[in-house]
Amino acid sequence: MHHNQPAADPDKLKKEFWKALADSPFLFLQKTGRSDTAVPMSAQLDKDANSEIWFFSHKNSDFADLGPVTAIFEGKGHDMFARFDGTLSVETSQERFDQFWNNFVEAWYDGGKDDPDLLFLRMDLGTAEIWNGDIGLLNTAKMALGMYVEPEAEEQHVKDTAL
Repeated sequence: MHHNQPAADPDKLKKEFWKALADSPFLFLQKTGRSDTAVPMSAQLDKDANSEIWFFSHKNSDFADLGPVTAIFEGKGHDMFARFDGTLSVETSQERFDQFWNNFVEAWYDGGKDDPDLLFLRMDLGTAEIWNGDIGLLNTAKMALGMYVEPEAEEQHVKDTAL
């Protein structure tokens, strides 16, 4: 633990994180443990979903093989930073697809909604580490963004970060 630092309020930080992400929904996404796959992505958010985010991608991208990913987020004005883990799967809900599809997304796909290269992904969120630089202090909190964290995964995370 860092000393001289007020304890972070995880619920408050979590709310601030979602607000910051909604305000600037861009992040670096990479296959976990493979920094060479890191690319900027535009996150699709639903205010009622606090354990998933969505991405439009391509079938030839590194993310097409799904599985564990890590996201790195920096908020506008450098006042919020986060690193969080999750698992990518193909989102099959047509309702979700239609909810997030827009002209900005369409510009990336020649074939529009029916582009054969289009891949619609859901990231189920796991643990996060969030820093907020309030008044020059870096407040950090480890938390589960989603509703459920597998105990083994949580233990592993604690071990990995106990340096």
